[in-house]
Amino acid sequence: MKTIRDLDITGKRVLIRVDFNVPMDEAGTITDDLRIRTVLPTIEYALEQDAKVILCSHMGRPKGQRVEKYSLAPVAHYLSGILEKPVRLAPDCVGPEVESVVGSMNNGDVVLLENLRFHAGEQANDPEFARQLAALADVYINNAFAVSHRAHASVVGVPEYCGEKGAGFLLQKEMEYFHRSIDDPFRPLVAIVGGAKVSSKLGALDNMLDKVDCMLIGGAMANTFLKSQGYGVGASRVEDDLLEDARKLLSDAAEKGVKVYLPVDVIAADRFAPDAVSKQVTIQDIPENWMALDVGPATVICFCEVLADARTIIWNGPMGAFEMDAFSRGTMALSHAIAASHALSITGGGDSNAAVKKSGEAANISYMSTGGGAFLMLMEGRELPGVVALED
Repeated sequence: MKTIRDLDITGKRVLIRVDFNVPMDEAGTITDDLRIRTVLPTIEYALEQDAKVILCSHMGRPKGQRVEKYSLAPVAHYLSGILEKPVRLAPDCVGPEVESVVGSMNNGDVVLLENLRFHAGEQANDPEFARQLAALADVYINNAFAVSHRAHASVVGVPEYCGEKGAGFLLQKEMEYFHRSIDDPFRPLVAIVGGAKVSSKLGALDNMLDKVDCMLIGGAMANTFLKSQGYGVGASRVEDDLLEDARKLLSDAAEKGVKVYLPVDVIAADRFAPDAVSKQVTIQDIPENWMALDVGPATVICFCEVLADARTIIWNGPMGAFEMDAFSRGTMALSHAIAASHALSITGGGDSNAAVKKSGEAANISYMSTGGGAFLMLMEGRELPGVVALED
C-alpha cells in the first residue's frame, strides 16, 4: 500500500477522503474537533507539495437526501480557522457546479465537497457516483480509517477509477499501530473487551484467541459469559441465544492456553439509573431483580494485576455504564492502570476513547484509534475494504 509520500502530487488535484463526521451542538458549533485535527498532517503535507486539495466526507445519516442540518458548512468554516486560509465549501460533491469549482482551483487551494451522503450512491457504492467523484481528481488519498470498513463509493469505488492512490498519514498510522500490537507484539499481549453485546464482538473474541496471552472480559457482555458458567445474574442484560457460544469460547481458550478473566464481583443496582440503589456483591450474590452495571473492586484488583505484567494492551469497550458516576469506577480504574503501565497501549471505539478522556489519561495512552467498527473488523482478522482498494 502506497502512502501520500510515495506519490508525486505537486500541482495535482488530490481528493482526500476524510472523516469530518464531528459532533455539533444545536447551534452548529463543533464540540469535539479530534477528527479534524487528526487529518491535518496529511492536508498540510499536500499543501506543502503545492497540490490542489479536495476534501470529501460524510456527516450524519441524511439517507440520500439533502438535509441542511448535516451540511459540512460549519466544518469548512472551522477548518479555515485552523489552516489559516480559506476553505471553500462546494455546493455539492458531484455535478457541473462542483466541476466548475474544482476547475477554478489554484495550487495550494482547499475545497471541501458537500456531504457525500446527500447522494444515495455513496452508501450504495454506485459506480457512476464513484466515477463522478474520481473525475474531480488526479490522485486519491484515503485518510478515513473510521469508514474504511465500509464498502462505500468514496472508500472503495473511487480508487477503481483513479490511477494514482494511496493512504494518508492517519490511515497509515492506524494500520501500523494495529499490526505492531497484533502481528509482532511484545508479550504478554492482553486484550480487554467490554461493552454491551457479545454478538457484536464474538468474531473478534474468537479471532483474538489465536493472538493474545490473556483476555479480560467486562461490561454487560460479561453477564452472558457468567450465565453460561451457571451463575445467576439477576435482571442483568444477557444474550441467551449466545450462551453456548460463550461456553465454547471459554473452552477454546482453555485448550489454547489463553487465560480469560471474568468479573468475580460487580456493582449491582436495582435499576438502570444514576440515582439507583447500588451495592457491591460477588457474582454468586447478585439479587434476583437487580442488574450488574460495573465490575467490582475485587475484579479491578485482579484485572490490574494482569495489566501490570502486560507488554502490549488492546482495549475495546468499557467495563460498565461509565457515563453514570456510580458505575464508572471500574472503567476509570482500568484506564488509570493502562496509562500507568509500560505496555504499548491501544484503545479503539468511541466508548473506550470517551472513557480514557473522562479519566484524564488520554496523553498516557500510546494510541487511541479513531475507528470503532474498523478497529473491530481488524480484531476479527478481516481486511478493511478501504485498505484493500488502495492495493495495486
